[in-house]
Amino acid sequence: MDKITDKIAALPPGTDYFSLEFFPPKTAMGFSNLRDRLDRMARALRPLFVNVTWGAGGSTATKSLELAELCQRELGLTTCLHLTCTNMSRRLIDQTLQDAKALGIRNILALRGDPPRRSEYRELNDPEPEDGEDEFVWAVDLVRYIRKNHGDYFCIGVAGYPEGHADESHPLGQSLEHDLPYLVEKVAAGADFIMTQLFFDIKAYDHFETTLREHPSGVFKDIIIIPGLMPIQSYQMIKRTTKLSHAQMPDAVMERLDTVKGDDEKVKMVGVDILAELVEKIREVKSRTSAGPKGFHFYTLNLEKAVSFIVERTHLIPPSTPYEDEVAVADDLPPTSIPILHVNGSSSSQILTLKNTSRRQSSVGSDPRNRVIVPSQARVSNPDYEATAVEASIPAEPINTRANTLAISEDEGVLGREATWDDFPNGRWGDARSPAYGQIDGYGVSLHVTVAQAINLWGTPTTPEEISQLFIRHLRGELSAIPWSEEGFNAETAAIRDQLVKLNERGWWTLASQPAVNGLKSSDETFGWGPVNGFVFQKAFVEFFIPAADWTALEKKLTRPGMRDTVCFYAINARGDFVSSDTIASSNADGSNGDAEHAERQEAAREPSTNAVTWGVFPGKEIVTPTIIEEVSFRAWSEEAFSIWAEWAKVYGKGSESQKLLDRIREQSWLVNVIHHDFVDKDALWDLLLKD
Repeated sequence: MDKITDKIAALPPGTDYFSLEFFPPKTAMGFSNLRDRLDRMARALRPLFVNVTWGAGGSTATKSLELAELCQRELGLTTCLHLTCTNMSRRLIDQTLQDAKALGIRNILALRGDPPRRSEYRELNDPEPEDGEDEFVWAVDLVRYIRKNHGDYFCIGVAGYPEGHADESHPLGQSLEHDLPYLVEKVAAGADFIMTQLFFDIKAYDHFETTLREHPSGVFKDIIIIPGLMPIQSYQMIKRTTKLSHAQMPDAVMERLDTVKGDDEKVKMVGVDILAELVEKIREVKSRTSAGPKGFHFYTLNLEKAVSFIVERTHLIPPSTPYEDEVAVADDLPPTSIPILHVNGSSSSQILTLKNTSRRQSSVGSDPRNRVIVPSQARVSNPDYEATAVEASIPAEPINTRANTLAISEDEGVLGREATWDDFPNGRWGDARSPAYGQIDGYGVSLHVTVAQAINLWGTPTTPEEISQLFIRHLRGELSAIPWSEEGFNAETAAIRDQLVKLNERGWWTLASQPAVNGLKSSDETFGWGPVNGFVFQKAFVEFFIPAADWTALEKKLTRPGMRDTVCFYAINARGDFVSSDTIASSNADGSNGDAEHAERQEAAREPSTNAVTWGVFPGKEIVTPTIIEEVSFRAWSEEAFSIWAEWAKVYGKGSESQKLLDRIREQSWLVNVIHHDFVDKDALWDLLLKD
């Protein structure tokens, strides 16, 4: 139940420390696998504390608390829980703070969150605030509220922005000078430490910390300032992240990434170099600005390899105690159970038991049995039970030593894949079993724009035809963003832009798609990826919202005889009604419709398909499949996809025509993903969908 400030104060002067940030995975399998990853990273890296991100309201908030409980109570990690205050009722904030107390969490990172839409989120049983005192518009309001109601129980952190907060609603745009009065106010209200937004420009951070330390108010003179750093996991990810956060990427850094952008593994390792250099430069800044311990915070994105390399290379991992990795056990200790490492997310319940003995485990690796030593010139007839004297002289290392665990985290040894199997890609097109599956920021559903920006971008639509025009303008590059995508399209979309426009003209609003590719070189400027001298392949797919009546007709087309071997599809509505080519095949397996009990048995027995829609063949490697589409990931994404309609509707006043339209579309649409297996015929999918 430590406070972060107390733990830092207990460190010797000049000591380095670091913290790690995680977000709640979207799927149950991802959550289970994150538990193993957290356990491994805690033992190998020893962060001073961990952060758990917050998603306001509903199941996302519950998952945040579940992850915080895992970190704090089960793994014994000092945990800092993020808490956003806007668009949340006061009752929910009170409940969350009480839950944090019950879990033993004494650290809160108080954040504003999305731009406030208070009238939409106030609950009926919320009491009216007195003189606006308890209205949550800014993070400072949350800081004051916690201090007023909980005194000094919580250690409170607040966010700082080295390059200024990117809120285009204020007249100065992105500006540190504009931010400073608000940051002064947050610290004066009771904040204990400042944790920064991610950055890559060391000059911006130098200016930020120097400005704070020299501020005439004096409030920043001794406060803890922890720089936030994001390991570079992939080229597209860092491009998207810096765009969303408005963090500037220095030209020299971007040039280093551009030279390797086609090879994800090289991007990751160049990223390790970049971050390690940035840590050293931050050390130099902090040596000039403060005398206390130097801290670093890493946004892990629930991945392991890159951050493990960074903290080891920069000597941030705390040293081991002399005997912490020993396996000798005193005679008077009771039997001790040591969990075996889980491999690839397995949940094996096997344990190794150390008996009451003072001697070490046998030499020769970490074998589960003692072995008889035979003369070195003799031939070992049974390697499981015999060893030569030379072999016996090699000290054994148990599998759970910090050294072994760190090696696994860095993709070394036979168990290295446990840490790195889900490195590429990140986001919704990866493996749904991955802890990193889902949105990279982990903060739940968001439009990523202010109310004013939303209205400026998308106007006040009142008809489905106006919605269609927004999607078409986005496809043509005339609109910078739609609620489901804040990015423009890459070059390969141009190959199917005309087909996508035709779908949107029908009112089938496309969210994701790709054309078919048959064996192009990995160096291809448009479709290439991965190591050189390889070949890449793609199945065509498209995902879109479709009116219920149109889906009824399309479903009949997709389920005609013989179509199962041609296409795979998944479809779901906001109520959770789900159908796919798998469920259709199961229900028709015996040639009859069957009764309800039979249908339930078929549903339980079927094995949902997994579709590799992008794969590559490279010299000296097994086939790489970075993009897959499967039922569990589709279902997880659909919750967010439909929730975005609701978030968009909240931009407009209750009862407005725009709000009614968007809510009606959400209720009456299906989300559909169609994959065509014939990647040789580049027109096959589009002919199927567009021809009557």
